[in-house]
Amino acid sequence: MNHLVIYSHPNPKSFNHAILEAYTAALAEQGHDVCVRDLYAMDFDPVLSADDLVMAKRKEYAPDVQAEQEKVQWADVVTMIRPVWWGGLTSNLRGYIDRVFISGFAYAYGPGGLQQLLKGKKAVIINTMGESYEAYDKSGMLKSMTQTIDECLSGFTGLDIVRHLYLGNVVGCPDQERISMLEQVKAMAAQLG
Repeated sequence: MNHLVIYSHPNPKSFNHAILEAYTAALAEQGHDVCVRDLYAMDFDPVLSADDLVMAKRKEYAPDVQAEQEKVQWADVVTMIRPVWWGGLTSNLRGYIDRVFISGFAYAYGPGGLQQLLKGKKAVIINTMGESYEAYDKSGMLKSMTQTIDECLSGFTGLDIVRHLYLGNVVGCPDQERISMLEQVKAMAAQLG
């Protein structure tokens, strides 16, 4: 299978990067083809411009956007790895979605209504959180994130989100818990093939 991994964290020594390494290594061990898009290392421009919108109406896209869309088309599974910041997406991942998963490419409106143009592809989301899973759940944030990210992304594009893994309390937990989380990530990757 072809796996596109979209990674969004500015620190190459972060726990998110350890997740990226564990996940992609587990996929590669199974013989999957893996393409990693490190949005910070790429210096991906996250700003959706007026020109982007005008071009999208003509089904034309800026070269950087078109290159990413080709990778999305290639992929059987799209994975997003990122921390939860301010209860949502990192800014460059939000911009990546705005620009790459734009109308005309990932979804469209026609006479019959919404057309999901990425149906048949799977998606996985891996998030780290500073607070515990239970704290996010109790506050309603998990439900909110699921609605605004999973349901919206799937609802518009047709991506089948097969797993959303929330890893909580990564800032304050002991190293042994982080090791356990990495094992959980590897096990999840092993189930995708």
